Amino acid sequence: MTIKKLLTNSALVCIFGATSSLAFSLDKIDADDFVEEVSAKGVAEVEGAKLALEKSSSSDVQAFAQKMISDHTAANMELAGIASRKNLEVSDEAELTTKAKKFVLEQRDGESFDEAYAKNQVSAHEDTIELFQQAAVSDDAEIAAFAKQTLPKLQHHLKMAKALVAAHDNE
Repeated sequence: MTIKKLLTNSALVCIFGATSSLAFSLDKIDADDFVEEVSAKGVAEVEGAKLALEKSSSSDVQAFAQKMISDHTAANMELAGIASRKNLEVSDEAELTTKAKKFVLEQRDGESFDEAYAKNQVSAHEDTIELFQQAAVSDDAEIAAFAKQTLPKLQHHLKMAKALVAAHDNE
C-alpha cells in the first residue's frame, strides 16, 4: 500500500469517527429537556387513558387504558422524585399538540373513538420511546438509569397499542 493511500484511508477513518461521535452526541437529550417533555407526555397519557375509560365500550381498549394509567402514573411519580432531587421542573399539563389530539378524541364515540385512540397511542409511544432512547445515553446517570429501566415497559406498551390498532382499524 502506498503512503498516499494509507494517509487517505487514515483520514477517512478519522473523519468517519468524528462524524459518528458527533451524530451519537446529537442523539442525547439533556436532563432538563427530558424531564420537561416526558412529564408532559406522562400527564397526557394518563388524561387520554381516563378519557378512554369514559368513552370506550371495548374491553381491550379499557384494559389498555387502565394499564396506561397505572404504569404512567408510577413512572410520572418516579420521574417527579428524580426531578425534585435535581431541582428540575416537571410539567403538570400536557403539551399543546397533545391537548389538540385529546380534543379530537373527545369528539369521537364508539368504534371511531377506539380506532383513533389506538392510533394515537402508537404515535405517542413511538415519540416517547425516542425520547427515552436519547435519555438512555444521557450524561446524567440517574436520568439514563430511569430511561433504561422504563424503556422495556414503553416498548411493550407500543406493542400493545399496535395490537389495538389491528383489532380496531375500520379502514
